[in-house]
Amino acid sequence: MGILWIFLVLVVSFLTWVMGIYNNLVQARETVKKGLVQVDVQLKRRHDLIPNLVEAAKGYMAYEKDTLEKVIKSRQIAVNAVNVQDKIQAENTLTSALRGFMAIAENYPNLKADQHVLRLQEELTSTENKISLARQQYNEEVNRLNVSVQSFPDSIVALKTGFEKAAFFQLEQAEDRQVPQVKF
Repeated sequence: MGILWIFLVLVVSFLTWVMGIYNNLVQARETVKKGLVQVDVQLKRRHDLIPNLVEAAKGYMAYEKDTLEKVIKSRQIAVNAVNVQDKIQAENTLTSALRGFMAIAENYPNLKADQHVLRLQEELTSTENKISLARQQYNEEVNRLNVSVQSFPDSIVALKTGFEKAAFFQLEQAEDRQVPQVKF
């Protein structure tokens, strides 16, 4: 009878231990999802600012129609991106298009002096900083989940219950690693 109790205690202890690992993995996965939502909130803010900035600049930049269209097209692709990999790629393209737009905008003194454009520029700069912070927090949570999914004994529970590594929100090109200079 004593051996049966010992066996029962060991089984219950093992199941409790496995449930703890599973619950930690669930919490890590949900925190990653929450982090991605925070990135999406900031990206949406940027997506909402871009049409206003382009519209304000249109009158001054009549000869730069291709640049303006590239920014709008890149924004639309970014808005429509569904999964993390598509979002990363689309946001990198949008960042490059914005850089080109800002570089060309430097050549328009009237545009640089427009108060509406200056306000939009300040909002865009603030949003870029918030995007950077949200990406950083997301990537920290992805790292935490990925370490758990790959570490023993959590990896056994993760494998048996379908947990997978998450994708980092990283920039593909070296120039994208720098904060865009938004100056008018």
